[in-house]
Amino acid sequence: MADVLLYTSLFIIWLMLFYHMFLMHGGYLYSLKHKKLEKEWTDEPVELPTVSILIPAHNEDVVIEQTIQSMIALRYDKTKLEVIVINDNSSDNTGHIADLYAAKHPFVKVVHTKPPNIGKGKSGALNQGLKHATGEVVVVYDADNTPEPDAVYYLALGIAKDKKAGAVVGKFRVTNAKQNLLTRLINVETLTFQWLAQAGRWYWFKMTTIPGTNFAIRRSILQQLGGWDEKALSEDTELSFRVYNLGYYIRFFPSAVTWEQEPETLRVWWKQRTRWARGNEYVIFKYLFSPMKNKTVTFDLFYFLFTYILFFSGIILSHGIFVSNLIFDLELSIGPISIVLLITGFLLFVTEALIALSMEKGQLTFKNTLVVVFMYFTYSQLWVALVAYATVLEIRRVVFKQEVKWYKTQRFKQNT
Repeated sequence: MADVLLYTSLFIIWLMLFYHMFLMHGGYLYSLKHKKLEKEWTDEPVELPTVSILIPAHNEDVVIEQTIQSMIALRYDKTKLEVIVINDNSSDNTGHIADLYAAKHPFVKVVHTKPPNIGKGKSGALNQGLKHATGEVVVVYDADNTPEPDAVYYLALGIAKDKKAGAVVGKFRVTNAKQNLLTRLINVETLTFQWLAQAGRWYWFKMTTIPGTNFAIRRSILQQLGGWDEKALSEDTELSFRVYNLGYYIRFFPSAVTWEQEPETLRVWWKQRTRWARGNEYVIFKYLFSPMKNKTVTFDLFYFLFTYILFFSGIILSHGIFVSNLIFDLELSIGPISIVLLITGFLLFVTEALIALSMEKGQLTFKNTLVVVFMYFTYSQLWVALVAYATVLEIRRVVFKQEVKWYKTQRFKQNT
């Protein structure tokens, strides 16, 4: 019996590992061709749409000024641009700082949320901002983001050139990547996710997930969908499924780059990633048994199900059998094969991460290679514990019908 369970868990784990390698291969191929597409699109004149940028902000005075300054520096026709800062029930100077910039720049606006529409989290703030948006396209940035000057241009270009794209997703980089070991680990994770899960899925299946920041979506689609789901902790993933279900796809266009701050302490990281995991589990069970008009999205739903349920269960099962065998002789017949599988799995993980780093200038270094190796034995294993914790919280929420509480990621003052 123990052998059967172990083989089952290893099959699940290896299926995911090979699928990830398949995705990374697609991401690498896409990295080679997307510059050609960028040149083709920029060389052919096109009428760019009007754009409304939404920036949800709750107690963001540590970062909001730098973010607004990056919006002012955007290379986009200001007569076609409006920047809407949604000051959501802040108790610090966020609203005051935003008001000062709005007084100087006509295209910068501030929405101060009022009862009863206050403190309902990012989705609620975005819905309030959407009421004031007039652009044909809505772009979203988190309050800690500093997009590169051409980021919005590329997002809008993608929408203008690709009529089948309901949304266009850019790339994000880590501002504080070298702050400490944790941020270095997050940097590797971030780059790997974008070139593996985002670029890889786009290359093979024309599928990408809307992130929480640096994306553009047609305002007509948002209005048709009724805005963001205020019950979703991962409002971005949830929105992605509804966009696909309308018959659109979401394009990954890495020419649009933004820089964002990542958690610098384990406590902040744990809270943020728990919210992400719970949000993704919410999406899985919201749509798992719902009829989907777009059958392709069912494949992506299975990917999330596999990642958060089956793959996670396989790891827990294999770890449990391994620990139990140290205490009791389970008479496993797999023997040396398990060692070969473990070593090969480790090499696949390292290879995937190094390929991702090789696609970003200056990232494939000896120090980052050591970070990748360390990541496998620590950061990745911590993810298993985090998903377990998030799953328990989601089960409690469903059973006891608890209200979802939104956690805003703590920001850190950066040295300039």
